[in-house]
Parts: sequence; structure tokens; C-alpha cells
Amino acid sequence: MKNTSLEKYIEVLRTGDMRAFDAVYECTNKTVYFAILYIVRDKMYAEDLLQETFVRALRALDSYQSGTNFTAWLVRIGKNLALNHVKRAKRELPTDFDAETYKYGTSETQIPYIFDLAAKHLAEDEYEILMLCQVAGYKRREVAERLGLPIGTVTWKNNEALKKLRKILEKEGSV
Repeated sequence: MKNTSLEKYIEVLRTGDMRAFDAVYECTNKTVYFAILYIVRDKMYAEDLLQETFVRALRALDSYQSGTNFTAWLVRIGKNLALNHVKRAKRELPTDFDAETYKYGTSETQIPYIFDLAAKHLAEDEYEILMLCQVAGYKRREVAERLGLPIGTVTWKNNEALKKLRKILEKEGSV
């Protein structure tokens, strides 16, 4: 499909007529898919990210400038999603709860191993901030208000506590 006909379908999409989506998708999906696959190196994630790319592109269709390369615009959205996915995946620690139950606790009433480590090795204020930020899910701003501390102090203590725990777990070979 030529760029002129693709541009026509994009203009139809902008009016809200979703029937043009199929033509736009057929024309661009392979290029976007392979650009994402090149980054994430996993077909399942590439397919998920391809879907997310088109969802985001439809939401942001007004920001696309007519006459420019629509496929390149889509590829850029897909690549950004893929790079964010890779960054997020690097920070995640895979766990096998069944094989290593002693680390994570076997029931809701037991304190997981990592919490026990944190309580033993962290200062009381570090432990409290870590639990509020990482476990309870409070935002640092909320923790700062709750404890009467500056946000910078809460952020710093949270990060230091995480670094200490990581070092301890690395020494034990748990990470």
C-alpha cells in the first residue's frame, strides 16, 4: 500500500471511523512487530507490545503530523514501549514461590524471609520507610507527611535500605 492511500486511511481514522483501522494495521503491523521483537527478543512480549503500540497510537492519533512517515511514527511508539519493558524487566527479580518457600513465607500468617532480613539488618527508620513505600504502597510524599520528614530524606532512606537488602541477599546468593 502506498503512503498516499495509508494517509487517506489515517484521515478516515481521525474522523472516528474505525473501519479504516484494519487497512492501517495490515499495512504497518509487520514492520512494527519486528522492530519490537528485535528489542525484546520474545515473541509473546512482542505481540503484547504490538497491541499496546496500536492502542496508544489510536489514542494519540491527533499528535501525528499528516504527510510524515506514519509507519516510522508507529515504530517509534513501539520501540519506546519495548525499551521501557526491557528496563522494567531488568529490575524485576524472578521468584519461584513453590521451590523457595522459606524465603517468602508459606502462608499469609508467616513473615516472609526478606521482611525478616530487613527487620534484622536495617535501622528502625529505614525499615519503617521501606515497609511503607515498598510493601504498603504509599507514595514517598505520603510517607514524608506521615513521618514528618522531607521527601528527599524519605527517598534517600528508601533507596539506601533497598541497596543494603540487595547486598545482603547477594552475599547469601539469593539474588
